[in-house]
Amino acid sequence: MTIKIAIIVGSTRPGSNGNVRGIPRKGGDVGRWVLDLASKRDDAEFELIDLAEIDLPLFDEPFTPMMARYTRPHTETWSQTIDRFDGYVFVTPEYNNAPPAALKNALDYLYAEWTNKAAGFVGYGVFGGARAVEQLRSMMGELQIADVSAQVGLGLHTDFEDLQYLRPMPHQEEDLTEMLDQLVAWAGALAPLRARSKA
Repeated sequence: MTIKIAIIVGSTRPGSNGNVRGIPRKGGDVGRWVLDLASKRDDAEFELIDLAEIDLPLFDEPFTPMMARYTRPHTETWSQTIDRFDGYVFVTPEYNNAPPAALKNALDYLYAEWTNKAAGFVGYGVFGGARAVEQLRSMMGELQIADVSAQVGLGLHTDFEDLQYLRPMPHQEEDLTEMLDQLVAWAGALAPLRARSKA
């Protein structure tokens, strides 16, 4: 069995363009950095999922996700996307000491599709996204996702040139490798539970 890991970019903030001056969006760059390094591994397959491209509305299902009685096409599509993975890397910025609302919303849409999977985290922000990751960790238990202890924290002042362009310090690649090692191992170890739940 090949372990399949989704790298989920949790920010939907638009970047700067010709009409609006602003700080370039970082989530996509961070997600691609994770994918580039992860793709060199031979123990799992990795795929990038950017919530800015998924375009989920605020949760609009009439039934609780635990019932899996989906009525909206976007929910069915999201369910099928998430269900095919064994684990996840959540890439998150930190907004007001918390992860983005879009990421929590994406998590809240589903239940069974997340359970008995594994998760790792790559945070970024002034404090490396640490407080956003801590809030996500508290959600993982409710979704029955096993979150690994190793994580990556990219600091705006240390890992981004001019606070904009991703330039990770050398140790960040080591931290990412350690997190992915744990993530792939746990995703594999939970396979019997996933198989039992679908039997």
